Order: sequence, then C-alpha cells, then structure tokens
Amino acid sequence: MLKLLSSPHKTPTLNPNNPLLFLSRLLTQSSHLPSDYDPPFSPASKPQTPKNNTIQNADPTHQPLKSDLPFDFSYSYSETPSAEPISFRESPKFSPFGPGRIDRKWTWTAAPAQQEPDLNRLAEQRKRVLGDPLTEEEVAELVERYRHSDCSRQINLGKGGVTHNMLDDIHNHWKRAEAVRIKCLGVPTLDMDNVCFHLEDKSGGAIIYRHINVLILYRGRNYDPKYRPVIPVMLWKPYPPIYPKLVKNVADGLTFEETKELRNRGLNSLPIMKLTRNGVYVNVVESVKEAFMTEEVVRLDCTHVGTSDCKRIGAKLRDLVPCIPILFKDEQIILWRGKQDHEQDSQVQ
Repeated sequence: MLKLLSSPHKTPTLNPNNPLLFLSRLLTQSSHLPSDYDPPFSPASKPQTPKNNTIQNADPTHQPLKSDLPFDFSYSYSETPSAEPISFRESPKFSPFGPGRIDRKWTWTAAPAQQEPDLNRLAEQRKRVLGDPLTEEEVAELVERYRHSDCSRQINLGKGGVTHNMLDDIHNHWKRAEAVRIKCLGVPTLDMDNVCFHLEDKSGGAIIYRHINVLILYRGRNYDPKYRPVIPVMLWKPYPPIYPKLVKNVADGLTFEETKELRNRGLNSLPIMKLTRNGVYVNVVESVKEAFMTEEVVRLDCTHVGTSDCKRIGAKLRDLVPCIPILFKDEQIILWRGKQDHEQDSQVQ
C-alpha cells in the first residue's frame, strides 16, 4: 500500500493499436487549448476570381417600340387634373416605360406623340373596324352574355380611372371575346360620361350597355386581334406632380371672417349624404346641386374614404357642380355654392 502511494503518477502512453483511446485523448487535448490559440499555418483559401465590372454593351439590334396611337401616353386619361402642375417629384429621365423602350420622350406627366394625327383617317379606320351598327337582337344577346357579375371577361376600374395599362388589358380580352365588362368604382364614377368618352376614344370600341357603374365595351364587327395597335406597357406608376393648393385660406370674394363663419356653419350642419370607400358616386353631383337650391353651404360625410380621395372628390365637384371647396377636415368636405347672380347684381347696383 505504501509503495503504491509513494510511486509518482505516470501518464499512460497512447496505444496506436487502440483507435478509441487515441481519439478520446485527442479530443481531450483540443478542449484544453487556449482561446487565443494560433496555429502555425492557416488553411489555404481558394483564389478569388476578379469581378468583371465592365458594363455589357446593349444589343445594337434592339429597336424601341413604335406605336401609331394618335394620343399622348399618360398614366391616367380620365383622372388627370385640368390645373397646370407647379412642380414635379422626379426627373423626366425616369420614364415609366423603361429606358429606350419606346420612341417617345417622357415629359414628367406624358409621352407626347411624334406626329400630328390625321383625324379624318382615324375616323375612317375606326368606322371600318366597328362595321355596321348592331341590331337590337345582337345587342340584347351581348348584354345578356356579359352583364352578369360572374362574367369572366371583366375589368375593374378604380380610382386611377382609365389608365394606360388598362388599354392593353382590354385588347387582351378582345382577343378571345367580342366584348368586355367594365365595373367602375370610386372617384371616377362622379363623371361617368368622361369615363365612357375616354374608353371609346382610346380603345376604339363602342359602349353598347351602361347601367349605373357597369359598362360593356364592344370591339367591333371587323376587329382582328392580329392587327391590334402596339401599346407599350408602363412598368411602374410615375410620381404625380404637385398641383396648386385646392382650398385657399380666404375664399374668393369673401373676407377672412366670412370664410371662417361659412366653415363653422358647414361643420355644424347635417351632411346631405355619406360616402363610402370605393363606392358608387353617380348621384353625388345631382344631390349637391339640389342641396344648393336651398342651402348656401353643404357638407359631405366621407368617413373612412381617405384624405386623398376626399380631395379628388372635392376637385371633381368644383368643376362639375360647379362650387367652391372651402374646407377638408376630419374626412369632411365643406362646399360653398359661391355668390349667386342676383347677389352680384345687387352689389354692382
């Protein structure tokens, strides 16, 4: 017993014939290595291939699309404000059609046509495509086929109105169908006559059915999809320009106190109607005109409609009624009918 205690501790030698003991010993030694252990060599890394930073030249055979459409290309044809913009949010070099894809130059809001259109030739061409007018039986058959809500040939028209890319969708439907159903919602429904005009003028078709906010656009008897017009597609929506302020601090013809009194009166009055988001506003103009027969200031309740849509509605009503928007607050629109003719005549006298 004393011999065993007095004998020094000896480290067991590694037996190469025992692979398990050799592996365990190797793992034990590696666990005791210091954290800043630096091996005498580092593993060789693969040589990095130099990146080719040279810009590949564009295909010289690529030619921009040439369209014979006689009108200027813009994002929306029916919802572009009539006022001139005062500033722009992006440079005209950023064309929404992409660099070098069309033969037209982008000028902030539109890509104008290169040549003046020949109106007589265009009228003859459109008349030739439409062919003879449809009979009542043919119209009734097309209407019965496309007027229902479960129609597969349908395009939804939203707050953007008649957009440029919608024209391409219309011709894609006309490739396999004689007509297309268009369902209109939102701000464009305030002026359905304007929507119908731009649909017929830009697409070349004819509207054979109109009921509230549902339209059926007919392609024509002699329409051939092989000879459809070239319509370059917009790759993104361009930034809208900055337009003049819609509501002035002091309304024209009034003082500041009178303008403030009209605004307070409008906020405290009952709304003549309540508008919903992306609703159908075909009766709003007539309702405002009737209200102005007895009231000087009217209020429209646009809760949950959105601030941008409220301003669009006010701008359209200003031109359609006509009237003067004097306040947009908490999604409420206050409209003033303006000074009547007899009031102006009395002031002159």
